[in-house]
Amino acid sequence: MSALHPIARNLRDRRFQGLAAASVLVAATFLARPLPLTRDGLEVLAVLDITGSMNVRDYVSAEGRPTSRLETAKAALRDLVAAMPCGSRMALGLFTERRPFLLFTPIEVCGDFAPLDGALASLDWRMAWEGDSRVSAGLFRSVEMAASLGTDLVFVTDGQEAPPLPIGREPAFEGKPGAVRGLIVGAGAYGLSPIPRFDDRGRETGFYGAGDVQQENRFGPPPADAEGREGYNPRNAPFGSGAATGTEHLSSVREPYLKSLADRTGLAYAHLDGPSGLLDPLRAVATPRALPGSLDIRPFLGAAALLLLLAAFAEPRLGVLRLGLPRPGARPFFTLKKV
Repeated sequence: MSALHPIARNLRDRRFQGLAAASVLVAATFLARPLPLTRDGLEVLAVLDITGSMNVRDYVSAEGRPTSRLETAKAALRDLVAAMPCGSRMALGLFTERRPFLLFTPIEVCGDFAPLDGALASLDWRMAWEGDSRVSAGLFRSVEMAASLGTDLVFVTDGQEAPPLPIGREPAFEGKPGAVRGLIVGAGAYGLSPIPRFDDRGRETGFYGAGDVQQENRFGPPPADAEGREGYNPRNAPFGSGAATGTEHLSSVREPYLKSLADRTGLAYAHLDGPSGLLDPLRAVATPRALPGSLDIRPFLGAAALLLLLAAFAEPRLGVLRLGLPRPGARPFFTLKKV
């Protein structure tokens, strides 16, 4: 009976109990299996406008330098990819002229993060094959593309049609509103800014002037105020004889127009405020997609074992400090002498 007394005393020792529990947790890390779970994911086709007006520098970088709409949109999409839960997928396309071009079909955002992030970082306005910007046509075809891929849509543009649409003649959406969910993201500031101009070698040479771009679309019926224009003739000069004037050589986000496109297609609208912040508005309108996943509990078991191990070795020292007693063998700070 006396031989069992030290064993029983050790079993009641807190250090022994902590070390034993830590050993059990370490052994459990070799046996534990991931716990199955289900979480919400996203499947998105991101289409980015790379036309000339997206080169307008009306954003400010973190370093305080003027930054173009295109670079800010790229940064926001890269941030979106990094924020999407694993298992989500993204496809990427470009828009210029009147149609989108699909770069690749949906790929997983974690396993294929490096190529996806690299592709977004490499996007450039020089990839455009035409200078026109038929935003409505590009959006409608992007909706069709997203439907064929079975994804939601994120369409990033400043909304500036070039050349401008005929007055009072906005194109009709022939699809079913709401059949594809997603976001139209308006890029750019609300105030007008000059549009950079580049030569054939891609070198910036200044800004577009009023005479460099088409200020008014004079195809189709004339506008309601045509009769009051100088030189109006219903047959020979239905738009008047004077040169068209306007601000098409300047650019801002065309938010009312983009919101009207959102209403017609059943998409939501969000303004691009900076190089981040797209995840929350996208989650609010995206199609719920259950993703099978798992939770690996081994790191938690290992962390608990480490804490118990640290507590077991620290407990004697903490106990001495708590009681205010000197350590065994330590010299006292002072002694009392009897007078």
